[in-house]
Amino acid sequence: MGFFYVRLLSVPQIRIEAPAKLNLHLSIGGKRPDGFHEIDSLFLALSFGDTLLIENNPLFPDPVPEVIMEWQANNEIPPEKNIIYKAVSLFRIHTGYTDGLKITVKKRIPPGGGLGGGSSDAAAVLLALNILASPGGSKIENGGLLEKSVLCEMGAVLGSDVPFFLSGLPAALVRGRGEIIQPCVLPETIRNSVFLLVNPGFSSDTAEAYRLLDNFRETGTAAKAADNSSWPYTNDFLPVFEACNNNGKIFRQIIDKLYTLGACFAGLSGSGSTCFGIFPDRDKIKTARETIAGQWPVIIETFPLAH
Repeated sequence: MGFFYVRLLSVPQIRIEAPAKLNLHLSIGGKRPDGFHEIDSLFLALSFGDTLLIENNPLFPDPVPEVIMEWQANNEIPPEKNIIYKAVSLFRIHTGYTDGLKITVKKRIPPGGGLGGGSSDAAAVLLALNILASPGGSKIENGGLLEKSVLCEMGAVLGSDVPFFLSGLPAALVRGRGEIIQPCVLPETIRNSVFLLVNPGFSSDTAEAYRLLDNFRETGTAAKAADNSSWPYTNDFLPVFEACNNNGKIFRQIIDKLYTLGACFAGLSGSGSTCFGIFPDRDKIKTARETIAGQWPVIIETFPLAH
């Protein structure tokens, strides 16, 4: 994750990229005392993501930031559910920072798509504010007002995926509730591959997904999803969705189609709703993209930042 700092009309600005993530593997453990589940996952940061422009004005303090969401699908995110507002509020509580803020988000990551869009935006806001609030905020080399460890603690409060994005790692093994992050080197076959993301046009509710998973485990009816690949990656949510609702049937339809079109591996990211296929080269992914064009609302070609 990188960002570039500029000045415009004496108003400090930071433009920062907020990459999407993909769960190449996701295993869900039991529920913890704090109500969260243990996870064991392989996270990949992608070249595809959102772009944020954060502007501050010390002359006009305002606890509530102006947030502009530029999103082609017209999906309105209410302020009380927008994690960006929560990130700003948490940063103000920890630092006493009061400058007025205008945050413009060029939104590309589908909300509720299992790609960590909200978490990545929140991490980007914390990183940007940490620079803007520092005494020498015009110089990124200062490192910011707060230590990275403090930012990560704040990020964990906002969401389980936020610490990964704050780490700046292109790939990591993520455990615990998301706070245990271990850098990892991806196999060359993955680093050099191209990814095709396919979103069916609806969001997936994470809390509901965990509820379904818990219910299935209590009744002993959950099973592993059938797969056409020898790759050692799975997603514990996929068989639950396949067994309980139409969403799972749609996910399976997309995944099977990606395999048919030449994907080395295909799966579901997070708790959905975005599926992905990993292709060995651009020729195959071009053919696949042209074949399924128009079948689903969102089709994105991307590659891992570890590439």
